[in-house]
Amino acid sequence: MNGRTSITRRLTLLFIIASSAVLLALGFVIASSVEQHFEDLDMEVLVGKMELTRHALAMLKSQDDLNGLSQQLDHSLIGHHGLEVMVIGANHAVIFATPNANFAPGLVAASATQTPHRPMLWTLGEQTYRGIAAELPTGINGGKKVVVAVATDIAHHQAFMHSFLQTLWIFVAGAAALTGVLGWAAARRGLAPLRAMREQTQTVTAQQLSYRLAVESAPVELAELAQSLNEMLARLEEAFHRLSDFSSDIAHELRTPVSNLMTQTQVALSRPREADAYRGILESNAEEFERMARMISDMLLLAKAEYGLVVPSRETVHLATEVRALFDYYDAVAEDKGLRLTLEGDGEASADRLMLRRALSNLLSNAVRHSAFKTTLRVNINTGLDAISIAMENTGDAIPQAYLERIFDRFFRVDPSRQRSSEGTGLGLAITKSIIVAHGGTISVASTEGVTTFTIRLPRAS
Repeated sequence: MNGRTSITRRLTLLFIIASSAVLLALGFVIASSVEQHFEDLDMEVLVGKMELTRHALAMLKSQDDLNGLSQQLDHSLIGHHGLEVMVIGANHAVIFATPNANFAPGLVAASATQTPHRPMLWTLGEQTYRGIAAELPTGINGGKKVVVAVATDIAHHQAFMHSFLQTLWIFVAGAAALTGVLGWAAARRGLAPLRAMREQTQTVTAQQLSYRLAVESAPVELAELAQSLNEMLARLEEAFHRLSDFSSDIAHELRTPVSNLMTQTQVALSRPREADAYRGILESNAEEFERMARMISDMLLLAKAEYGLVVPSRETVHLATEVRALFDYYDAVAEDKGLRLTLEGDGEASADRLMLRRALSNLLSNAVRHSAFKTTLRVNINTGLDAISIAMENTGDAIPQAYLERIFDRFFRVDPSRQRSSEGTGLGLAITKSIIVAHGGTISVASTEGVTTFTIRLPRAS
């Protein structure tokens, strides 16, 4: 059994904990209020009896009157069951005490001195009393003081509170259990759209990547999740299509050279031949193998670029220097076609030197190959505030507008007659675009009235 907990179980536990906490807090408030109410009722009786005693003490004029106080207080306590009174004189001598007022005189005297008229809890055996004590003056000898304690039995209050709290805890336990059941039902019902989304996504397969979740019908809380899932499906569909196209393209392109190699080899093995004949066949096969190896290497580079795995090692590159070096390399081919290579402007870009040289070489090779005889191939370098542009312009056959959007696709050639040409693999422009994009740049093409211009924009060197 794994340690994962379902959302339904988590929500149910949260419902139980929240409801229990609220009920416990409410029960605490109610219990405190009831307890305070009982204390107020007791204090009302205690204060009344204390005032009655104060008045009786004030009426005393002599020691004989003090001795007769007991009879007067007994009459005043008739009908007040559980109410106890104690009067303490000098040296903690008990002047008057009801039958059950067996409080310690020292404790009563200390309460009267330290916390006069403050409610206190006194315990006698198994009984608990709430009482107050205070020093009250008498009318004897100019205000002789005595200590008076008044207390009431709170056993019935405690019994009520015990029963109340017991009922409260039972109610809290029952309410928590009921809330758990209701919370489980609410969580199950609330998570129904999530289960529906799970069932819908289970229908997605490699053949049904175009399926999308209905964002409009999803709850507000799940709309963003549905949108994210749709975006993920779109990315998966695009990646799957790229992978499928990649597999189809490479299978299609490798089929012809492999077929040629097999045919040539079978013909060579069909009968004995001279060594020179075998050598010629092997040289032809080596050329095909070299072309296949170059194609596979280019396809691997494109596959890495499409998934962001090509990370340029940046340095400051002087673009004019790189373009002039490429001019020297293609000078012989350009001279055969009577082409004039020109360069204007200069600038520095933050790029990988070898990768950028390959991209520029692909563009220049493409421009030289498709330029008309005795024309000019121009390269212009312009530096802006935060980017640098390289425009390569050649004159030749215009590229139809319908082909401009596909010019950077793998194995795409404008002239179908060149589809099996040995001039290249048909991946040069696709590789160029992947290199420029990996550098955070852009590349575009325009072709009008026989003039074709490729424009590259790259970040400037800092």
